[in-house]
Amino acid sequence: MPSVHKASNTIHAPEREAYSVVEFAQAYGLSRATIYNLWKEGNGPRPMRVGRRTLISKQSAAEWARRMEAAAQEAA
Repeated sequence: MPSVHKASNTIHAPEREAYSVVEFAQAYGLSRATIYNLWKEGNGPRPMRVGRRTLISKQSAAEWARRMEAAAQEAA
């Protein structure tokens, strides 16, 4: 539930804990097609389904980023 700061009556929405595919793509500078290709190869972030939506938790995104960094270091 959003909280309201009484001094300014500003509504503060709670921070989201998951990205949509488009939000994840934007956050990491990737295209949607790249994300789907990563999933197809078994290298993408772990998705979760909520109803019809595919979401990527922030924890899964962070784990994926660590895996990609480690793979890049091994390749170098």
